[in-house]
Amino acid sequence: MDILETAAYDRRQRRNTYCVLFLSLSPFFLAIAVYFYLWIPDSSPSVLAAAIKAAPVISLALLVLSYKGGRSLLGVAGGLIFSAGGDCCLIWPELFLHGMASFALAHLLYSLTFLSTRYSSLSPSSSLSYFFCLLLWLLGGGLYAYLFPFLQKTPDAAVLTPGVGVYVALIVLMATLAVLTRRPLIMLGSLIFMTSDLTLALQTFKVMEPLEHGRHIVMTTYYLAQLLIAVGDIKAAEGGDEFAKWKKS
Repeated sequence: MDILETAAYDRRQRRNTYCVLFLSLSPFFLAIAVYFYLWIPDSSPSVLAAAIKAAPVISLALLVLSYKGGRSLLGVAGGLIFSAGGDCCLIWPELFLHGMASFALAHLLYSLTFLSTRYSSLSPSSSLSYFFCLLLWLLGGGLYAYLFPFLQKTPDAAVLTPGVGVYVALIVLMATLAVLTRRPLIMLGSLIFMTSDLTLALQTFKVMEPLEHGRHIVMTTYYLAQLLIAVGDIKAAEGGDEFAKWKKS
């Protein structure tokens, strides 16, 4: 098989892989359609509402598990499961702190994943990447400083104020490590996740009046971020396998 035939074969294989992956995402898109059709945020808190809200992220966790196996429970699949737990908690306002803790653990697992050897096969990050990471930390610190007086006015200020600080640090750490992977889907997913959380924080802590379509923005960006991170992790695993095969050949 010559070089041209090999290249054509590789293109067909990639195309088939993309088609299979897209079909595998059908439960995710269906779950999102059900969520927005029923529009759970306008309903009263219930176990059913929590299950419908968490269903899209759970479907992504199952997809990652099907591609990568049980080891991903300590990585992106585990992060998605903790995220689903956070989704359930946020259905009930009194469980806000529990939900924030679940998402914090999700970001921690994402961060550990981005530090793994599967993400280090690309060339070293450039100085521009490190400069962008510095901007992320400045943005995170500035955001927390801006939120601080509003957090002090909340009933649970003694717990919420340091808790939000830890959460901001973890999500910025996750985004920083995502940028350093230099993988477009992972990078974009992490930045969109930050955008989603920023929009939610500004409305939750009464920094601004609730936007007319604020919840739509939060949930659309949230689901998109989780989708990009999950698919990016699957593609990173496939890329790692191809790299290993190339080294053995």
